[in-house]
Amino acid sequence: MGKDFTSAVRPAIVMTILFAALLGLVYPLAMTGIGQTLFPHQANGSLIQANGRVIGSEVVGQAFTSDRYFQTRPSAADKGYDGMASSGSNYGPTSQALSDRVKADVARRHGEGVTGAMPADLVTASGSGLDPDLSPAAALAQAPRIARVRGLPVASVRELVTARVEPSLLGEAHVNVLALNRALDALRR
Repeated sequence: MGKDFTSAVRPAIVMTILFAALLGLVYPLAMTGIGQTLFPHQANGSLIQANGRVIGSEVVGQAFTSDRYFQTRPSAADKGYDGMASSGSNYGPTSQALSDRVKADVARRHGEGVTGAMPADLVTASGSGLDPDLSPAAALAQAPRIARVRGLPVASVRELVTARVEPSLLGEAHVNVLALNRALDALRR
């Protein structure tokens, strides 16, 4: 029986070691190499640089706190746009905590000058809490504040937003907030 057991277990151990090496080392290294070769910008986080310094990523949201910039949607990621704590709030539609937070965000947005119907993405967090995009309606709702603070015509700010709208194959059109704010800074030059 000992010889039968050894002859039965040996292939299982060899295959386990083989597949652990293949799928745990070779495959990840091959995919990393292919990604770095074919898509280096995306494989390294789609980072945006200005003056030799990383200022953000195209695919991860960040907070813009100055009134001079378009504001992103609220983040449910711990202390705001913390990539290590990416998640939604998991509040349900009957949650009093969610209702209170949304009401506070609506009041804050009205205080910033947003009028009319409130775009949902200005007062609700995304599922990841790190969404880098806004709907065109949410960006356009902020145009009067941006124009007032920067001393620009509202029409110019709205044109800037409209020019940065990216269509989507699956879902709704969107505006990348970091790209929009960079274009806004370039507008003054």
